[in-house]
Amino acid sequence: MRTGFPLQLGNHSIRFLASLAEIDAAAWNALAGDDYPFLRHEFLLALEQCGCTTIDTGWEPQHVVVADARGTAVAVMPLYVKSHSMGEYVFDWNWADAYSRHGLDYYPRLVTAIPFTPCAGPRLCIADAADASAITALVQQAVLARAEVLRASSWHVLFPQPCLRDALQDNGLLLRTGCQYQWFNRDYQNFDDYLATFASRKRKTLRKERSTVADAGVTLRVLEGCDVSESQWQQFYRFYAATYRIRGRRPYLNARFFQTIASAMPERLMLVLALMGDDAIAGALFFKGHDTLYGRYWGASRDVSCLHFEACYYQGIDYCIRHGLLRMDSGAQGEHKIQRGFEPVPTWSLHWIAHPQFRRAIADFVAEEQGHISDYMQQAAVYLPFRKDLLIPDTP
Repeated sequence: MRTGFPLQLGNHSIRFLASLAEIDAAAWNALAGDDYPFLRHEFLLALEQCGCTTIDTGWEPQHVVVADARGTAVAVMPLYVKSHSMGEYVFDWNWADAYSRHGLDYYPRLVTAIPFTPCAGPRLCIADAADASAITALVQQAVLARAEVLRASSWHVLFPQPCLRDALQDNGLLLRTGCQYQWFNRDYQNFDDYLATFASRKRKTLRKERSTVADAGVTLRVLEGCDVSESQWQQFYRFYAATYRIRGRRPYLNARFFQTIASAMPERLMLVLALMGDDAIAGALFFKGHDTLYGRYWGASRDVSCLHFEACYYQGIDYCIRHGLLRMDSGAQGEHKIQRGFEPVPTWSLHWIAHPQFRRAIADFVAEEQGHISDYMQQAAVYLPFRKDLLIPDTP
């Protein structure tokens, strides 16, 4: 593991951790907060200890901890040395190919991200009493120094919140824009209240999808994380793994990971199981923040028409309405979400490129791409199913 010695910058020291086990969970979580589940110490450590994020899988931890003169942690940030671009959902395969064609190494590279999780949220967490601008600049300085030591081609910050996006762009990183689809709760009283905002034809289509699942003899059961049995977790993992094996790939996550988070953070989990009689045939796993439901993993052992939409979207929407959650983040991709009421929203990533010529070329690329993304989002919004006589507010 390439951790090295602490880097002293002014009155602060910066350490690069080979594992989250090197910092106390309470100290990390005090800075990461308890709203965004994927930055919790329990989640990231489970990925490491279960063998999902290791040097062998191409996710070598180099997590950043900033301490003040008293040795108290005042900022933390996830960081990995990556030997590939898989599991990130911000696609730069063309950049890697261009490097290769010019006889240059694109890997290794440094990535600040939540592995396998394309959900925007905090990336650099700073104590309230600290100078956020100064700490951000210190972390950037330290990471770029680390990149030079490791001969990394670049540093990528994926799906950050707007405050870090703005700070890093001001500090010279390249801003790249993407698009996802999210559902927003506008004080709906129940699912039918939500459907009342649809145009008639779209509403009939969605109701038909739900009835198709029911007519096939499938029932849906919603389980809070603390109520899921060990056998149900085993069933879910078989469903999840099958989605990868169908495509001839190994799952990013293993059964031990799901068992670990089920024990460490059950209050953050919600599982939808699809049953045919007494037999589970599919499952969808969600994570919970204070006001957001995150749809993350899905799989099935039987092909039932519209079951994916029911388990992954409609059950999630219904859960948000019943529990007063404001938003459902359904992850990356999926234009089919639009006609079901998931609205296009922008996502961001920031990129530092060491090679000056490639930096200029990539800067031109992301600038041109941003125009295409903006046009696409406007066109996608036209296909939302809502009634034309309703004024749907801008997304929060």
